[in-house]
Amino acid sequence: MNFTHMKSNQTAASSSAKFKRVGVVGGGQLASMMGDAASALGIELVVQTPNATDPAVSVAAGAVLAAVDDVLATAHLADGCDVITFENEFVDLDGLRTLEQQGVLFQPSLSSLSPLLDKYVQRCYLKGLGLPTPRFWAWDCSADLPIDFPFVVKVRRHGYDGQGTFIVKDRESFESISAKLAGQSLLVEELVPFDRELAVIAARSATGSIAIYPIVETQQLHQVCRLAIAPADISLDVKTAACAIAHTLLNSLEAVGIFGIELFLTSDNKLLVNEIAPRTHNSGHFTIDACETSQFEQHLRAVCQLPLGNCDLKCAGAVMVNLLGYESAESDYLEKRKELAQISGAFVHWYGKKESRPGRKLGHVTVVLDGELGGIGGKSASAIAQTVESIWYAS
Repeated sequence: MNFTHMKSNQTAASSSAKFKRVGVVGGGQLASMMGDAASALGIELVVQTPNATDPAVSVAAGAVLAAVDDVLATAHLADGCDVITFENEFVDLDGLRTLEQQGVLFQPSLSSLSPLLDKYVQRCYLKGLGLPTPRFWAWDCSADLPIDFPFVVKVRRHGYDGQGTFIVKDRESFESISAKLAGQSLLVEELVPFDRELAVIAARSATGSIAIYPIVETQQLHQVCRLAIAPADISLDVKTAACAIAHTLLNSLEAVGIFGIELFLTSDNKLLVNEIAPRTHNSGHFTIDACETSQFEQHLRAVCQLPLGNCDLKCAGAVMVNLLGYESAESDYLEKRKELAQISGAFVHWYGKKESRPGRKLGHVTVVLDGELGGIGGKSASAIAQTVESIWYAS
């Protein structure tokens, strides 16, 4: 564990935030983008992350170099901060409760996180609230299957970016996955024949105010988000139902901060809650360039007890495309990034990761739209995404 040198923040005195110094457990790209928002608010971030080369270290006022589940490191982080928040869910909740009892303030609170970190427990919590979900079961590989093929298997903890999620189509794939996951506690759920996937990015303040961003459509590739389209082309009834789900969930949790709520939209316009992320979320990256207040600024506003900001779009819409690794290499892909930046309306965000590997999120591109459904120059959202990907994935 190592505490790096503290940088000064010249704008800190100008902030009206109740809390001036925020500790972030995690130092990846989400914390890095939070750092950009913190500077504008006059807030200093200190991150807890394993490596000095992790993306957020260069934008933070300081860093505790330690694993994110190292409770002693979090105690050290808390010593120099007014409040602690989270970039990811890979924390030792039981260990952190000891710190909470000693007076460390976590936002969102540990009680808000508790029902969400285990996917099976999360589903039970949603069911208890009366929120619609796919049918689901707790399962280990030794028990009889509760459902016929095809179905979905998820590890209950620490799955992200498609890791730990498996679509089981037949007996052969079942036997292969069972061997891989033997001994783990798992969630089994029905494979939903959804029409589209949606996401709601919503914030709640400590006083109970809730702000919801335009609902987005997301498209996945190998269970990893490929792109997000804002706003989603959905009916008013679906939008109202999605917002009602967000209100019910955030108020029940007494949440503080940004939460990402992933939804399935079925062919008969019904919503099912897929997963909840108690943090800033990939499907909300469009907000940096397309909304009055980014999800990262909004999260800090909630955590630091500032009024929540305006969630409205400041353009007709936006398409966000993830730049996923397609090879094992060390490269900054500068020439490709320059070419991407030439796309009309494009904003290129690079996460500064030193190594590429297949499926790893290396950056994203947001293209803001200048016409309602026509996109830029009449291009559809799909065509814009294809333009980005034709440059990025070109050999």
